[in-house]
Amino acid sequence: MVANREASPPTTAAGASGSRWRVETRTTLSTAFGIVAIAAMLLLALTPFFASRGVVQDLFFILTMLVLAQNWNLLAGYAGLISVGQQLFVGCGAYALFSFVILLGLDPLLAVLLSGVFAALVSVPTAFFAFRLHGPYFAIGTWVIAEVGRLLFAQWKALGGGTGTSLPRDATRDMIGIGFLKETLGLKSAAAVDALTFWVALILLAATMGTMYRLLRSRNGLGLAAVRDNEVAARALGVDAMRMKATVYVVTAFLTGITGALTYLQKARISPEAAFSLTDWTAYIIFIVVIGGIGTIEGPIVGVIVFFLMQNALSSYGSWYLLLMGALAIVTMLFAPRGLWGLASDRTGIELFPVRRILKRGPNHQGTKGGPHG
Repeated sequence: MVANREASPPTTAAGASGSRWRVETRTTLSTAFGIVAIAAMLLLALTPFFASRGVVQDLFFILTMLVLAQNWNLLAGYAGLISVGQQLFVGCGAYALFSFVILLGLDPLLAVLLSGVFAALVSVPTAFFAFRLHGPYFAIGTWVIAEVGRLLFAQWKALGGGTGTSLPRDATRDMIGIGFLKETLGLKSAAAVDALTFWVALILLAATMGTMYRLLRSRNGLGLAAVRDNEVAARALGVDAMRMKATVYVVTAFLTGITGALTYLQKARISPEAAFSLTDWTAYIIFIVVIGGIGTIEGPIVGVIVFFLMQNALSSYGSWYLLLMGALAIVTMLFAPRGLWGLASDRTGIELFPVRRILKRGPNHQGTKGGPHG
């Protein structure tokens, strides 16, 4: 088995020359990009101090959609689980938030985290049924389960039933951190809520992408790719395919539930049709991943930018906006099956988040600085 971290000691190749071999995933470009990305995240964290509320809300939308896209990408692009029912976990997370705040009186920020736990718990019984299906049947099964969830929550009269409900104003104004932002930075209540939810979304995105990148560079990431490409062969090599797929399914449900809760904390209004919307929380996410490039970490980043620009430029055209999105998706799948980022990467060889292993020969045991020995 190859090493799962670049820092691991190099393995020694057999042969009279005694030369060393090492497995690398990072490149000079990816290291430089990592530094730039950290700087960009820190700069983004300062946005609420100098940008308008509209800009902060737009960036919050981009961040949350990117988290959802990366989770679906991990599920479909790396685990091979094509789900069209992720709106189930968005809705469960959102409704859990409202129930924890309205019925139990918990602080909204604490409720956001617990909402992710609730979504993960919901994913366990749903996985029991969904994993008995394969291919297109799995996709249809996840959608049906999500519809069942929507119908069940629509019967919850304590949270408004089919018409939904709103968060009490005092709940968001009194949550952890709002008073500090108002007193020290002079922000109004609404702006303070926007700033706080934006920072939580930024932390959530960093945690999601960091966890995903670390997973894909590990031995478990190799096993996950093997399961996606050929599950029978992966099982023959000793990979516990069911455990790996179930783990990814539950983890993505947890992160999707947190994102759903955070989104509706910012909206402060919920209804079953909105929280369990197939279009908003699955169709758009699939569009983002397909356009950007499924099976790459960079792809959803490109896809969410394209989606945001199209939404802002064409949303006033009504149904034509959706037709143009569909046409772009079809053209991309026909002429660039690996998405826009995949097309660019194939032509330039650039990888900002490289996960493929590269075997390189290092110096010999005597520490000479010469080239590799034959």
